[in-house]
Amino acid sequence: MDLGLKGRKAILVGASHGIGLATAHALAAEGVDIALCSRSQGSVDAALAALATHGVALVGGAVDVTDAQAHSAWIASAAQRLGGCDIFIPFTSANTGVDDEDGWRAVFDADTLPLMRGVQAALPFLQKSDSGSIVTISSTAAVEEFMGPGAYNALKAATINYTAALAQKFAPDGIRVNCITPGPVEMEGRAWDQIKQGMPDFYDSMLKQIPLGRMGNGEEIAKAIAFVASPVCGYLTGANLVIDGGFTKRVQY
Repeated sequence: MDLGLKGRKAILVGASHGIGLATAHALAAEGVDIALCSRSQGSVDAALAALATHGVALVGGAVDVTDAQAHSAWIASAAQRLGGCDIFIPFTSANTGVDDEDGWRAVFDADTLPLMRGVQAALPFLQKSDSGSIVTISSTAAVEEFMGPGAYNALKAATINYTAALAQKFAPDGIRVNCITPGPVEMEGRAWDQIKQGMPDFYDSMLKQIPLGRMGNGEEIAKAIAFVASPVCGYLTGANLVIDGGFTKRVQY
């Protein structure tokens, strides 16, 4: 299927590794020019080197998303260097696992505020696109109780709510806004891979809760993101797409 993405421009925040980098590969394979950032210049350089095989235009930068001015300035600069922005996807996230004020503030500062700031910075460029698309990233921890009270769960639920409100507000501008909500995803060196090595009993207990019998992988999530971001999904906005192998047991209205 041709997703109609060739020649489009995407800005991906926090995408030098994990699902973000997998999404960069999925989009670049479709002919999308990519701008990505992360905290570490070394990880950005490695990501750009890996993406170079796709033959698309690439822009990279080291950015601390908790620095509001630097974050917004990089998005504007990236859009100018790419020649526009059709797709904006923020991947930055944080989970302290600590249910106190400092823990909540850390997640809010590193996850929720950068989401809002990034959207605001990208909007002037998305409004000039004939197929503007924002994709946000939540978690199944947001839709069912998971490992007790915590900022990550609650603020990822806020991401879903914020996405729905953005979709309503900016639909008249032709900008679609949708949320992807992954369940457990296992990627080399990432959280569930580390848990598998260090906490095998807990890892196995999670597997037993997934009807498909396995965790997802980054490529599966990335391809779903690319599809949702693409013009092929031109009538989809305000949606929350749960991709979890049946891990959550609620009815997905």
